[in-house]
Amino acid sequence: MHFQNHRSHIETLIAAALRAADPAERLAAHWPRIAARIERARRCWVAGAGKAALEMSLKVNELLGERIAAGAVAAVPERLQTLDSAIRDSLPFQLYPAAHPLPDERNLLAARAIADVAARADDGDALIVLLSGGGSAHLTLPANGLALADLQRVTGSLMKAGAPIEALNTVRKHCERLKGGGLLRLAAPARVFAFVLSDVIGDPLDVIASGPATPDPTRYADALDVLTRYGVEADGPVRRHLEAGARGERPETLKPDDPLYALADHTLIGSNALAVEAVKREAERLGFAVAHLETGVRGEAREAGARLGEWAVQHASTPQCAIFGGETTVTVTGPGRGGRNQEMALAAAIAIEGLPNLAIAAFATDGIDGPTDAAGAIATGDTCGRARAMNHDPADYLNHNDSHTFFAELGDSIRTGPTGTNVNDIALALAYPE
Repeated sequence: MHFQNHRSHIETLIAAALRAADPAERLAAHWPRIAARIERARRCWVAGAGKAALEMSLKVNELLGERIAAGAVAAVPERLQTLDSAIRDSLPFQLYPAAHPLPDERNLLAARAIADVAARADDGDALIVLLSGGGSAHLTLPANGLALADLQRVTGSLMKAGAPIEALNTVRKHCERLKGGGLLRLAAPARVFAFVLSDVIGDPLDVIASGPATPDPTRYADALDVLTRYGVEADGPVRRHLEAGARGERPETLKPDDPLYALADHTLIGSNALAVEAVKREAERLGFAVAHLETGVRGEAREAGARLGEWAVQHASTPQCAIFGGETTVTVTGPGRGGRNQEMALAAAIAIEGLPNLAIAAFATDGIDGPTDAAGAIATGDTCGRARAMNHDPADYLNHNDSHTFFAELGDSIRTGPTGTNVNDIALALAYPE
């Protein structure tokens, strides 16, 4: 086991994570649990949203074929471009490109089509709902009185402020029509069978894709608290909409005691924890002792990166590794370009500067780290030295939230392109013997 092989090892571990999160395989593995109930349905409809929606919908088409009456699936545009036109034309449902993380007009078109499919489902029918990370953006359908621009502005501001997904989706659910059980309401009295690939730590069904077929425990007042906490929308259409809801002038989201929830069946088909476990097995196969494994990692990306780097420093010179799984956030204060994984890797690079035989990698399993074309980045003990030789100060890049530029200029970005799955992020620290 040699340090010069660290890139190959990292590529192998990334591949193991992506195999464990393959949406088509995971759906097929769980299908038998509900297959008989779906087979008894009078008609089958399909609705999908998120970064794995295309792959999941193609697998459902294999399993049900001509039994599908119609459907609508919002998917990553880059993934749609790779789909053979003959296959696309043969599908019994429509595919719609949709943007992420901020919605655009394409998302409205997709969400309206999904709402129409749900409304067409009737008693005795089955609506098969395919959900994955990115589904919240894909299902954007503003509440009456709100415009797409309102949602874009508030969503973007909350993201920039570092709001966690739970807070962000609390606001979304109270400003839109499909979230917070809205899709389930539209589909009633049809039965809803949701297959969920989780991109949220702890796998809360009401948060993943903003819970379109799940009761919502939050209220309008909670959404207002989020705006206040993060200093967003001091006055404007979204705040006024939420204030009206808090006064009881707008209907609440679906609540846990609503009898409609009896119509829904949810199957969790994949998660970050499963992907992390697959990486652990592969690391052990490569010869590493997995000395530290941590899931549910949250908080500021730079703080998590510094912690991962400190672990590597303390465990240098032995064939060990640490695996972090979770999803951090970045509070943007600078003008640069980056993503949470690249920022995490840069903070780790600073922590391990000058130390030999250490490698750090942080990557997004969806292949898209923030508003960049990279999935993440790789750092070693000589990363900062190489940057300084190019007159780049690593600390300046970190302070300016410019991690993407930093690693791109060094040639140390991880680039996978959109992977067709999404189970959060994984970070690795590899220590090699001297």
